[in-house]
Amino acid sequence: MRIEIITTIPQMIEAVASESILGRARKRGLIEVSAVNLRDFTSDRHRTTDDAPFGGGPGMVMKPEPVFAAVESLVSRGAGSKPRILLMTPQGRRFDQKFAEELSGESHVIIICGRYEGVDERIREHLATDEVSIGDYVLTGGELASLVILDAVSRLIPGVLGDETSPETDSFSSGLLEYPQYTRPADFRGLKAPEVLLSGNHAEVAKWRRVEALKRTLQRRPDLLESAPLSDEDRRLLREFETETS
Repeated sequence: MRIEIITTIPQMIEAVASESILGRARKRGLIEVSAVNLRDFTSDRHRTTDDAPFGGGPGMVMKPEPVFAAVESLVSRGAGSKPRILLMTPQGRRFDQKFAEELSGESHVIIICGRYEGVDERIREHLATDEVSIGDYVLTGGELASLVILDAVSRLIPGVLGDETSPETDSFSSGLLEYPQYTRPADFRGLKAPEVLLSGNHAEVAKWRRVEALKRTLQRRPDLLESAPLSDEDRRLLREFETETS
């Protein structure tokens, strides 16, 4: 998978993408990540990427020329592949696990990091295939948001994580929040891990984890239960939990 992030601060992207799991995945060739310096696609000696907004107002707006030039250059190198072009903006589609899974199936993704007051509207209308937000708040730029997407999508690529089944048990992947996790020591300062997890009975462990995931989701994110794939037994358990807490 090829992910290219267009930014005025490429060193910010590289600082994260070169470390830990992402860095190892790049070295192994499982993902290709490029921090593309937008200033390389400017045409003036000051390498200008922004200008004052038409009509007046505070802040600066990112110019269309360098962004179009950067994207067109990256697309032309893609050997005919049609990339998803994401524009990071607070006004975009909310990024979630389902969206991450959708993007993990793409071969080429380009991410445009906005800054200042945003980008010229022609970028949104005629260049981006998707407008994406990671939450209902405003950042100083799209770099941090693009790194969130890079991390969430990359870990779904086969081989990136050590255990191929890890993403399957993540919160949201099954429609529920993840069950509680424990590790050694079994008894820490009198705080003990559940006996069932030490029993070696895989069927009982799986049952306990499902019950705990249902409980946790009901307590913390009941809205997820509306669309989660639930069995008749799941629904029966949820009714019991609700009765116990009412």
